[in-house]
Amino acid sequence: MVASRSARERKAAAQAGPLARVRIDVGADEQFVYKIGCTECVVKADRRWSTYRPGDDNGFMAAMDRWIFHLREKHAGADAPCLEFLPAAEQRLHERRQQREREHPPRG
Repeated sequence: MVASRSARERKAAAQAGPLARVRIDVGADEQFVYKIGCTECVVKADRRWSTYRPGDDNGFMAAMDRWIFHLREKHAGADAPCLEFLPAAEQRLHERRQQREREHPPRG
C-alpha cells in the first residue's frame, strides 16, 4: 500500500528532527515535491534555508541528503534520526560526482 502524502510528511518530519519544517506538495506532474526548511538559518533577505526536490522516493532521498549535509555543516551539535544515514548520503554524493565527471570530463 502506498503511504498517503500526510503520512509521508509525518515520517519525513520525524526523521529530519526538530530543526526542520517538512512539507510535501503535489507537483504539476502529479509527483510528490519534498520541501525541507531550516527553522534557524536565513540565507537571503528574510528567506529561510530550504531544499526543494521533486520526484518520487528519489526526491525524498535527495531532499533528505541535502538536509543531512546542512545539519552536519551548520548545526554540528544537532540531533536528528536522519543523521544515521550520513555515510549513505556521502556515498550517493560521491557516486553523483563520479557520474557527472564521466558525462562531462574536465577540459584541460
